[in-house]
Amino acid sequence: MASFSRRVLWSFSHVFRQSSPIFYKRHALCFFKGSWRQVLSVGLGASLCAIPVGQRSDPALSNESLIRRAASLVSDSTQTLLSQTTYALLESLTEYTKAVYTLLSLQKKYTALLDKMNSSEESAIWQVLIGARVQIKKLQEEYLRYEATWTRAVSLSEMAAEAAYQAGADHASVTVRNHIQLVQIQVQETRELALKAEALLAASQSEEIMKTITEDKNSPPDGGSPSEEVPEAYLRED
Repeated sequence: MASFSRRVLWSFSHVFRQSSPIFYKRHALCFFKGSWRQVLSVGLGASLCAIPVGQRSDPALSNESLIRRAASLVSDSTQTLLSQTTYALLESLTEYTKAVYTLLSLQKKYTALLDKMNSSEESAIWQVLIGARVQIKKLQEEYLRYEATWTRAVSLSEMAAEAAYQAGADHASVTVRNHIQLVQIQVQETRELALKAEALLAASQSEEIMKTITEDKNSPPDGGSPSEEVPEAYLRED
């Protein structure tokens, strides 16, 4: 039965080729043509996968020019990062400095009224002073965090400037280095203002402590001795 079916199929194909030779050849060519298209598409896909990501689209561009262009792009990106971190650090340092001067003002007022307050008034003012110190601590932690990020941004910018110089992108390298120098000056000036405020606050606190000790020695409480210890309010933790 199987042999009979093959004979019938062969006879049918033979008659088909004899009756329409052109039609048969055309479809055979279309079949092989389609097969080669499939093979070509597969081979082309495999070859495209091997093309590097950074391959130039313009044959006129050399590898050196592409590297210079990439180095310039990296320099621009690091400058953006450095600008943003510098702004955040300067703003944070400024807020911290303002808080220190606020505490300094409160400290001076407290010292001036030290011998004119009763215990309840002194306790109320100390609550305000403690709140101001907590705020200073919070702002200090914030600016230190921004300072660490800014330091990393400076380091990245320095590496980008060196990479641009090695790649021959001299303009980009000089621009980045000038930018680094500018922001370092700005940060240094703002940091010096904060340090000055801290020094004034420390001096005011020392003056307050010395005044308190002197007053306690000159006017000891009933049954006490002139060598009174520093009041408990000064021994509290912030």
